[in-house]
Order: sequence, then C-alpha cells, then structure tokens
Amino acid sequence: MADKLEIPGKLTFDALVATHERIAAYVHRTPVLTCRSIDEWTGAELHFKCENFQKMGAFKMRGAVNALLQLPKEQLEKGVATHSSGNFAQALALSARMLGVKAYIVMPSNSPSVKKAAVRGYGGQIIECEPTLQAREDTLQQVVAKTGATFVHPFNDEQVILGQGTAAKELIEDAGPFDYLVAPVGGGGLCAGTALAARFLTKGTKTVGAEPLGADDAWQSMQAGRLIPQTNPQTIADGLRTSLGDKTFPVLYHLTESIVRVPETAIIEALRYILERMKIVVEPSSAVALAAIKEDPTRFRGKRVGVILSGGNLDLTLLGEWMRN
Repeated sequence: MADKLEIPGKLTFDALVATHERIAAYVHRTPVLTCRSIDEWTGAELHFKCENFQKMGAFKMRGAVNALLQLPKEQLEKGVATHSSGNFAQALALSARMLGVKAYIVMPSNSPSVKKAAVRGYGGQIIECEPTLQAREDTLQQVVAKTGATFVHPFNDEQVILGQGTAAKELIEDAGPFDYLVAPVGGGGLCAGTALAARFLTKGTKTVGAEPLGADDAWQSMQAGRLIPQTNPQTIADGLRTSLGDKTFPVLYHLTESIVRVPETAIIEALRYILERMKIVVEPSSAVALAAIKEDPTRFRGKRVGVILSGGNLDLTLLGEWMRN
C-alpha cells in the first residue's frame, strides 16, 4: 500500500502562504527561545518555537481558526463540532467565539480538568463520552445529527494541517535555516504541517516526528506502510493518544525522515528540564519533542534543530506525581 499513498492535493506552497495570511489577525506569532543549558544537555543547538504562548495555549488555534474561516456563512450559523481530548477542543471553542458561532465539543471523560474548564470558559458546550475513539466518533455523530453543526476534524483535515504548518513556517522565517525540525506526533496534523513547511521553505531540512513509546501508532504505521490504529495508548502525553488519519499519514510517510519513540521516563526528564531551565510552562506532549532529541544523540549531536513546543496546558494537579516518579 505504501507506494499508493498520495499527499492530499490541497496541501501546496500557495495554500500554506494564503493560510498564514488568513489567520494572522487571529493568532499570535509566538516567540522562538533558546537555552544554553539544554543545548549542553543534548549536544545540539536548539531553537524552541513556543506555541505554549499561543492563544488558548497551543498550536491547535492555528488549524482551528483556519478551518472555520473557510466555512460558508450558512454552515457557521448552525455551529461547529469536534471531538478532542483537550487542546483542539479549546481551539475550536475560542475560534468559534471569535467568529460568533456555537461550538459543540465531545470530550473523553478522562480529559484533563484544566482543559475542560478552559473549553467552558471559551463558551464551548461539552458533551462527555467514554475514553475510546469509537465512543468519541459515535457521540459526535449524535451531536451533529441533533444540532446540524459542521464537524471540524481535529487533525485529519487539509485546512487544519495547513494552519498547523504556519508554526514551522514562522520558525523557519525567524530562526532558520535548520538541519532538523522536530515535532510531536498525535493525530499528525502538526508534524504533517511541519514537514510541508520544511519541504516548501528550505533546502535539505529534515523533519522528525516524536512519539511516546506507549502510543506509537505513527511509528508502527511508518514501518508497515499502512495506517495502524491506536488501540490502548498509555502515556502522560494526553495530546498524543490519538491515531493518525488518512490525510496526515501520507504526508508523514513521504516527507518525514523518521519517527523517534521515547519512554515515559524520558518525557518526564525533558519536561523537568524545560520547566527548570527555560522557566516556561509546557505540557508533556511538548516535552516529547525534546525527549526525542535527547534519546537519539547520534542523529542530532552538533546539529541546528528547530523544536515545536506544541502547548502549555499543563494539569498542575498531576505535575507533582510525575516529578516524583
């Protein structure tokens, strides 16, 4: 099947540029930070794109608002809906509020309380479900049938992928060139967008995906050349527990160099380094990217690396438990 995978036709250079222009008034151009002590720890020169400082605290804002801005007025009037463990839920709720439309958010019952509170704060209506992909999809179908809202997929959507790719576009423009770009992988929207930006805007920059060992469907899918769904993800990186989609996987398959898997201990160690050395708040999903660099020193040592810190919506009630382990 691998040789039949095709990158969706809407994912073009012109579309990425147009997306960046479209969403500029709705998102922050987040800063790029460096940290000498982390460079010494990893042996690489790292430049962190801090999407933890993005509106609603994560890169998801970019894709959500781009998708909504592409919908016709008659669809927006009936509202929008999605399923998400947290960050896209917040992004869609905030984007909908900005545009004056309703947002219906299906969230797994085990989603972090801080993310549920934020969704409600942005005006989103939460419908809880069991923490399985099937339950999320079934509940979403019920919501859409009842409300007439338009489903906006949290990652498997060309407009969402293009929106997420603007983070890497800014990183390249502000601090490039790079030998590597590293992005965490959950549903693949961020990593796919990052890989597209690297392909369109650079000569030779390689994209690497970073994934928890306990939620490694992307690594498995890359090895098999076909989508292998996530079954029972076990990781503190709650934003990376979902499976790739049929639009994100071909981009990763063709445009990323590889997927690096990291154990939970490495995620916690990287999270601690970011909190203690950079003095900024990130969630575990962000730390996975740094953990991948530390876990693969042969690849990254001496290289100039752009790192996407995907979000900062950290559940502080769990932080002490993680740091004790």
